[in-house]
Amino acid sequence: MRSIKLLIIVLSCIIVSSCIPHKDTVYLQNKENAKNDTIPYNLSEVQKPYRVQIDDILNIRIKVLDQDNVQIFNPIGDGNLNASSAERAYFDGFTVDIHGNVRIPVLGDMNVLGYTAAEIEEKIKTKLLDEQFKETSNIFVTVKLAGLRYTATGEINSPGTVILFKERVNIFEAIANAGEIPLTGDKKDIKIIRQYPQGQKIHSLDLTNVEVMKSPYYYIQPNDIIYVKPLRQKSLGTGETAVSSISTIASIVSLFATSVLLFTRL
Repeated sequence: MRSIKLLIIVLSCIIVSSCIPHKDTVYLQNKENAKNDTIPYNLSEVQKPYRVQIDDILNIRIKVLDQDNVQIFNPIGDGNLNASSAERAYFDGFTVDIHGNVRIPVLGDMNVLGYTAAEIEEKIKTKLLDEQFKETSNIFVTVKLAGLRYTATGEINSPGTVILFKERVNIFEAIANAGEIPLTGDKKDIKIIRQYPQGQKIHSLDLTNVEVMKSPYYYIQPNDIIYVKPLRQKSLGTGETAVSSISTIASIVSLFATSVLLFTRL
């Protein structure tokens, strides 16, 4: 009788330890026991303007009163009408080379590394006024990234590189567009690998905590790598829920009991 009780206790401990707790699967929990779990807007981290990096693709458009005078600057964009938006952005856009330059027709090479889109717009406008046009031309320049490109890898349903045509993308949108995190993914320790002028840095986010919305890394940046670690339960292979764990353990016990019976009959 004691052995049966001991076996039940051992199996119960295994089941409890092998299951994934509910609190590890829920996003944006209020872990500070505050009365209000809303993040006030004035406490949210203001996203700093993105500064252009090597291999970024810029979409540059120049407009003046007489558009015929700027046709050479603006790509036609209809070379392959069947191409996807990302493909057309690649062929029609201006890629930042390893020296941080983009080559613009007539204007030649222009260094844009480390500049924001607004600063690049001003640089192009100034150069055009100095070399090509007069103030009366009413020059209007727009510079945008040709999509926000990032990579999601690890314990995620659809790992790979994703391009979103938006100005701002938060971590939840980025993960949702990569197929979401399965139960076996660690939502408490999401790694953001981000490129800086001095090299790469790794940042961590706890998506189960509502305070993540205050993080300076809540909004992703172009070329970010999002890595999701697997939970230890996946390595154990006992199951994601209590039912699956019980089924796995029951199968093992059944196999063990059958082996013992066969062995004792020999």
